[in-house]
Amino acid sequence: MTSTDVTKEAEDSGPGGYAAARLRLLTEGARSGPPRRSALAGLTDDWLSGLFDAGTGGSGRGVSLVAVGGYGRGELSPRSDLDLLLLHDGSDDAAVAALADRLWYPVWDLGLDLDHSVRTPAQARKTAGEDLKVQLGLLDARHLAGDLGLTASLRTTVLADWRNQAPKRLPELRELCAERAERQGELQFLLEPDLKEARGGLRDATALRAVAASWLADAPREGLADARRRLLDVRDALHLTTGRATDRLALQEQDQVAAELGLLDADTLLRQVYETARVIAYAGDVTWREVGRVLRSRSVRPRLRAMLGAGKQAPERSPLAEGVVEHDGEAVLARTARPERDPVLPLRAAAAAAQAGLPLSRHAVRRLAATTRPLPTPWPAEAREQLVTLLGSGRPTVQVWEALEAEGLVTRLLPDWERVRCRPQRNAVHLWTVDRHLIETAVRAAGFTRRVHRPDLLLVAALLHDIGKGWPGDHSVAGETIARDVAARIGFDRADTAVLATLVRHHLLLVETATRRDLDDPATVRAVADAVGSEHTLELLHALTEADALATGPAAWSSWRGSLVADLVKRVSGVLAGDPLEEPEAVAPTAEQERLAVEAFRTRGPVLALRAQTEPPADPASADPAAVAGPEPLGVELLIAVPDQEGVLPAVAGVLAMHRLTVRTAELRSLPLPDGVEGSVLLLDWRVAAEYGSLPQAARLRADLVRALDGTLDIAARLAERDAAHPRRRGVEPPPPRVTVAPAASRLATVIEVRAQDAPGLLFRLGRALEAAGVRVRSAHASTLGSNAVDAFYVTGPEGARLPGEEAGDVARTLEEALRGRP
Repeated sequence: MTSTDVTKEAEDSGPGGYAAARLRLLTEGARSGPPRRSALAGLTDDWLSGLFDAGTGGSGRGVSLVAVGGYGRGELSPRSDLDLLLLHDGSDDAAVAALADRLWYPVWDLGLDLDHSVRTPAQARKTAGEDLKVQLGLLDARHLAGDLGLTASLRTTVLADWRNQAPKRLPELRELCAERAERQGELQFLLEPDLKEARGGLRDATALRAVAASWLADAPREGLADARRRLLDVRDALHLTTGRATDRLALQEQDQVAAELGLLDADTLLRQVYETARVIAYAGDVTWREVGRVLRSRSVRPRLRAMLGAGKQAPERSPLAEGVVEHDGEAVLARTARPERDPVLPLRAAAAAAQAGLPLSRHAVRRLAATTRPLPTPWPAEAREQLVTLLGSGRPTVQVWEALEAEGLVTRLLPDWERVRCRPQRNAVHLWTVDRHLIETAVRAAGFTRRVHRPDLLLVAALLHDIGKGWPGDHSVAGETIARDVAARIGFDRADTAVLATLVRHHLLLVETATRRDLDDPATVRAVADAVGSEHTLELLHALTEADALATGPAAWSSWRGSLVADLVKRVSGVLAGDPLEEPEAVAPTAEQERLAVEAFRTRGPVLALRAQTEPPADPASADPAAVAGPEPLGVELLIAVPDQEGVLPAVAGVLAMHRLTVRTAELRSLPLPDGVEGSVLLLDWRVAAEYGSLPQAARLRADLVRALDGTLDIAARLAERDAAHPRRRGVEPPPPRVTVAPAASRLATVIEVRAQDAPGLLFRLGRALEAAGVRVRSAHASTLGSNAVDAFYVTGPEGARLPGEEAGDVARTLEEALRGRP
């Protein structure tokens, strides 16, 4: 039977005919999805029109029947309610009341849900102005029967009101969406989601239509209509399998719904729902940011024009990183950016946005996805560092990562991500899908970077620890193999790759052992020590364990579990510390270092050399020709030799900070002079890169260094002036700095370790604090891992002996206070 035949049967047979035709339409297997919803709406239109005509005797002047809401859009799911408005001109209230009875009672008699109202155009307009939900329903008003002019006039008036009142009503709508999301949660993560009310559901899709109708902003259209259609298809199947007007996809009904849709199983169904919700939620984020920009622009422009007059324009862009600027509250690509020549730019832009606490512009992400070439294998060092910076940025990492995922950039960077993307976790303890749990773990781990020697390994392990959940079998075993492959691809050396593989393989070891084994049994502790292998790996595993548990959900971690894990870690650490560590061999100076040292001693002043470093592709024969022709610069090696004296470390660090040079690695050591010449020279071997633009000339660096050492250049004042002129953007709130003493790390000196957020002038402040504490820096080893600085200072007293324990603690506290006191 065709749709025409079904409609004819409904017309001929009255309510009973409509019911039979409706049942036949819903049970026939040949039609589903949009065609069935459209046919059901058409069938219902014809039935209601027949009821209207019978009630008015064919004369519908001054009264009309209007479908609103979902029915107005022509989208009827099997158990959807009917949203109807009986519109009249107010000339005959008694006749309208009688007509309403003849319309509503047949609907109720069939057991259909009905949302109805009877109003004049003025009443409808007034109610819409008072009730946002009514106004949203009227935006989809569709004429069914009666006076077409009455309906058309109402539509025109309601749309005009909506557009005129958009600056007031859109913030109200946004607040309504936010409140609903707070109550219902996020559709893309829930095990039993509400397809309509949860964030990323059908209500949000309707809200985006309302924004578009305001003409103030528009939602990204790519994929949005398909996402909405897929959610409606799932709701149709849910209605048919349950026989109820429900929007909640309960666990016990998911297999039946999946079968109704022809899907493999409930997991496949949930993954499809999550992917769909992610499209709608991301479109909402982009759209509401655009609405905010437009409204801010409208409110600011008159005042701005009055302040600036007709002349100067306010600065609109400020740099964030090479090729990335802030513009109108977003991180966007600079005008000079060339994504097609800069394969690291997606990661650099993402890291800069997350560090600044800004969203990454959708237009920037789309351009990056369309034009950026794949990274070489292994990745260049900068790409790896930018990934670590992104992961270490805390909460803002989430929205930036979602922007990358929306355009497929994450799976291009990490192909193994595809298997965990939107993958559900059927465990009530878990709050998130697998992929979001991994990002959430990185967010938590970012708060623990001060606890570990290698924050970069902690953050990457957090990203990868559950990567094996996309494969059959034990996900830890599968994940170890994947982690080795990913670590090698992104450029970690063999030793670091082995540590990452161990962390992924044993990321559940501590919590499972602590809660399921007898810690007083020596075999328990020995087994964990054998699996972990080293104290540094144990340190990383402890932090990863806590981050993983906190990212899972409130039921996965408690003070009790934490104390058990800490007890186990203490016992294992004692076992691992029982193996004596060999003293590192002294590194012999190179010929160039000796030459610089002799020249510095002879001239009694600083001597320096700059040498560019590049990283050639691993296999030139198979590498991209452009990459071979122009390997990526890793920065510049800066060698400085200075006669041994006080104040060298803060002087050099301060001069570099003044010239906006980022210190990636730094080493300082005392170098004895050759051939029996008495005295020593301090040798600094650092790798630096320009924060913006090109590197300064070596002559300028040396001139400023000479002035800094003789006291004629006030570096602190210069840096303070610059900070006052360009106050720092309030972005990510980093974890507080941590300064500790490692008493057993060296027999010759006291080792003080500093973990802090990397920032211009950090080494300068640390160097000044050490000088003020009256200690002598025997050597310094500084490195920047993503956004984290991890520095170790080997210090002695004035006589060259190790510091007593209490004095070492005082020095550590002095350094920490100096860092915390920075505005």
